[in-house]
Amino acid sequence: MEIRVLIYEDNKMVRDAMQIILNGSAGYCCCGAYADGNHWERDLNGIKPDVILMDIELPGLNGVELTRKIRERFPEVKVLIQTVFNDSDKIFRAICAGASGYLLKTDPPQKYLEAINEVYNGGAPMSSSVASKVLRFFTHHNVILVSPDGIDYHLSEREKHILHLMIEGHDFKSIAALAYISYETVRSHVKQIYKKLHVAGRTEAIMKAIQQGLS
Repeated sequence: MEIRVLIYEDNKMVRDAMQIILNGSAGYCCCGAYADGNHWERDLNGIKPDVILMDIELPGLNGVELTRKIRERFPEVKVLIQTVFNDSDKIFRAICAGASGYLLKTDPPQKYLEAINEVYNGGAPMSSSVASKVLRFFTHHNVILVSPDGIDYHLSEREKHILHLMIEGHDFKSIAALAYISYETVRSHVKQIYKKLHVAGRTEAIMKAIQQGLS
């Protein structure tokens, strides 16, 4: 089974290179590549991708705005933000828009393929430099993730264990194996974790857990 990847990238050379890499790699398929996201709803309805590689600086709708619209309309589609910009504000806005992971354009092709596979399987890929900036930004600004001291989120021991494995970077399949439960059971637990923590996704849950020592 191939992972269907849609590309939004305004640089033709970069866009063409990504298509070649994806179509030349076993288990991956580039199902579409566009210079802008002005027709995003038509694109996704027709192509039905699993993962989107999203340039953050697109003409018209930028990558953050486009990610937000796509995640609202097609919540099952995962978005990997890619950019040459390595600054905290853009990272934060992309994550809040619903991005499942964040890559720098300087990352090698193999890193891209690994990230696509990881996010497809429930992970949240993020380069180490980006991850440190995100955590530092959230910690310094106390944005969204911090709740009053002493709050009880009523996480079960199983949910705490799964959250701890998420923090360690395991995807859902790996968590299922380590916790001796099914993939669907992991998904069910994670949904409950998000609900109890009042977060929209994996990255917010991880940052909140780190800040508040929940796992």
